Amino acid sequence: MFPFVGRKTIITGDPKFSYRYFTGSPDDDVLRHIAKELARLYQTHDGDVVFLCIGSDRSTGDSYGPFVGSMLKESRFPHPLYGTIEDPVHALNIQQTLREIRSRTREPLIVSVDACLGVTDRIGSILFNEGPLIPGYAVRNPLPGVGACHFKGIVNHLDPHYPADSLNSTRLDTVLRLARITSDIILDSVLLATSENASHP
Repeated sequence: MFPFVGRKTIITGDPKFSYRYFTGSPDDDVLRHIAKELARLYQTHDGDVVFLCIGSDRSTGDSYGPFVGSMLKESRFPHPLYGTIEDPVHALNIQQTLREIRSRTREPLIVSVDACLGVTDRIGSILFNEGPLIPGYAVRNPLPGVGACHFKGIVNHLDPHYPADSLNSTRLDTVLRLARITSDIILDSVLLATSENASHP
């Protein structure tokens, strides 16, 4: 769980990138840009691209990551995937999961997925940024940063005094909508990478 700090959307050249998509926006170009960025990772990284979907099924707001993981798993996602509603990755097992990733994958590049809290008018946004995210920061239980890049779904507003209440009062509809869009972006990136590989044997 990571709080959103308001800033301008920046799209820069390789390798730095930062995208923000609002689910009510009629402009889907940013979704295609994110899919292309992920496809580039698959094609340029020599090792495994691993998806780490962080969160808990015991909190509505914090279930964004596990729902993304479950949706990808149900779609027979071809890349290594950790964190689902059935088998979530959270504060109590994330270090063990990272050790497992290092032992089971080859030169892993981790794409992390987690929920975040932000200002009210940013609820429903999906962020895709270069660099690690810091799980647990919003609820004052920060863990070491994880991921070469990451998705964050802004699921609710941040109450600085009672952040856990913000998570627990999050609408499930918001979480599922963000999770579906995020999983669709990731699945589109796989199709894009596959089609590009087929056209350039």
